[in-house]
Amino acid sequence: MSDSKTSTFVVTHADDDSAMLSDVHGGQVHTLSDNPGVEAGEVVEATVAPDPPMEVTYSVVEVDARYEIEVFASEEAPTQQARDIGEGLPEGEVATRERAGDGEIHVLAVPEGRTEDAVADVVADDATVERAARVGARRVEVRSEPGLVNVRYLP
Repeated sequence: MSDSKTSTFVVTHADDDSAMLSDVHGGQVHTLSDNPGVEAGEVVEATVAPDPPMEVTYSVVEVDARYEIEVFASEEAPTQQARDIGEGLPEGEVATRERAGDGEIHVLAVPEGRTEDAVADVVADDATVERAARVGARRVEVRSEPGLVNVRYLP
């Protein structure tokens, strides 16, 4: 199929009859004409193709992998590396670094009184799962201390 597309997708919606997949590499949303057994929140490495004749919905041609990404708030303090990165970071700013090995590290400077809210926002945000899928992470650990949030995208 010349119009097929192979990518990594996050399932943003799923019911018995259909599903919606968001491509983590470009954000394009693909509405499926049926649900091949996927669940909301799952990550799917798959090939999709438009349904003829209108090509407004898609079908899954092949699934290479399916998995869920664990996103959780940790009781651990941010790493020394995260503290070093966060030192002098203006409030509201985010610094991103590649992790030694696979994944990424994000450091967010937040108002001290809003640290817990910021952690909850990161854990609940669909964009956290999309970024994790994009960088090949299977777990996202969110560490914090007052004024600093350390998001670790881990294999």
